[in-house]
This record gives sequence, structure tokens and C-alpha cells, in this order.
Amino acid sequence: MNVEVGLWLVVGGGLVFLVWFLLHTRIPLKHRWRRRQARIMCRQLQGPDRCQPPVVAFARLRGMDPLAFEELLLECFERRAVTVTRNRRYTGDGGIDGKVRICGEIWFIQAKRYKDSIRPEHVEAFAQLCAVKRVPGMFIHTGRTGPSTRTLLNRYPHIQIISGDQLLALIRGEPVLVRGKRI
Repeated sequence: MNVEVGLWLVVGGGLVFLVWFLLHTRIPLKHRWRRRQARIMCRQLQGPDRCQPPVVAFARLRGMDPLAFEELLLECFERRAVTVTRNRRYTGDGGIDGKVRICGEIWFIQAKRYKDSIRPEHVEAFAQLCAVKRVPGMFIHTGRTGPSTRTLLNRYPHIQIISGDQLLALIRGEPVLVRGKRI
């Protein structure tokens, strides 16, 4: 009887290890590194560095690897129990950095790290992509939203800009308004 139990424990443990190994090796090494960087930054900005002045937080965000910044945003949505769909690769993603399901509706995510004002042509290209696919989009960025971009957004009501205080709230785990609903 003891030999049988031991054999089942070895077989069961082997199966658990095999499943863990297959799940973790399906994510490319660079993706794992960027996701780890995103988790570290998320823990820091939600924990000990939560009270940093916004200027410091934005400097840190702008200093991140751009692909790790994408992963940071997706990580923040996951921590809100929002369903996230990641791309299999970073390049050639068609202008969509990820997808989230909020209140039963799928949203495309576009993440940009800017020092200055965002470029209206980037927002317009993303808005047109979302319009063709008939999916709302969130353009999330670290820069400033200038008057020309605000005017442009009047033509594209299916696009929501998340920046400034809303971006910091998203990252810190505080409530964020998406189409008037708190998530």
C-alpha cells in the first residue's frame, strides 16, 4: 500500500511539474523579462512608492522599456480582475498593444511613452483602426494631451484617453472612469 501511494505521489508531482513547465516555457524569455519588470514596477507604485510626487512617477514610467510599459498597463488591468488578452508578439501587433474586457465589452489598448505632447496622428491612426474593427479603444500615454488631439477626439467618441491623474490612478489601483463607469 505504501509503495502504491508513493508511486502515485511521484506520478502526480511529475504531472504538476510538466504542466508548470509547459505553461512557463510558452512565454518567450523576453516577454517573461518584461512581464517581471512590469510586476516589479506595479508593486512599487502600488506599495512603498505610492506617495511619490507625480513628476517622479512619470519620470520612472518614461524611463521604462516601452514594451515593459505595455505589460505594466496590462498587469494593472489584471489586478482589477479585468480579463486581459496579450499579443503573442510585440512587433507586428497591428497597432494594438493588448485587449481588455470591461463590463462585457472588449477594448483595444494602445500604450505610448511620451515626454511631451502626444502626436495627433498616432491617436487618429489608432482611432481609425478601432473604427474599422468596431471596437472602442483606450489610448494610454505618459505625455500631455494637446488641444489639437482634444479636438480630434470629438470626431472619435469611441476612443478614451487615459493619462495624467487617471494613468496614475490606474497604476496605483485606484478607481478609473471608463465611459463613466468606475473600474
